[in-house]
Amino acid sequence: MDYTIIGKIINTHGIKGDLKIYPLTDSLDRFFHLEKVYIGDSKEEAIIKEVNVHKGFVLLRFKNLENINDVLKYKEQFIYVDDENRVKLQKNQYFISDLIGCKVLLQDGKELGLLIDVLQGGANDVYVVSTQEKKEFLIPAVSEFIKIVDIDNNLIVIDPIEGMIE
Repeated sequence: MDYTIIGKIINTHGIKGDLKIYPLTDSLDRFFHLEKVYIGDSKEEAIIKEVNVHKGFVLLRFKNLENINDVLKYKEQFIYVDDENRVKLQKNQYFISDLIGCKVLLQDGKELGLLIDVLQGGANDVYVVSTQEKKEFLIPAVSEFIKIVDIDNNLIVIDPIEGMIE
């Protein structure tokens, strides 16, 4: 089974076993529609009992984990959903976790490197591509430069302007 990260447990909240989650998803609302999540590298299943949003963070309480001592071990761990519960994306939208690790090629077929990160926050995302020589290039994630994204084959084809990858 494949999993997608949707948040990181940053702390406990109160003494009744609530966990404070930093959301790594665009929609906090999605947490209200989940029945279960998976915690940490071991993907321990946790059944959701209660969901609240407080100051931009998600507060989760799980069945059978109703005391602060039961949940302390989860601090700093990631929260996952199985792929069945992933958000459905529109055309030309991708999960960052699917993009990272893709091989990046130029239109002539020459390999540039691997996509190692996606920077967010501006008008559009920016792909960080690392070459075998450990050089990094920033490629705006817009159709003028990104020509093909093939998640199934772990491949991205770009058409950079002069000076972008020098």
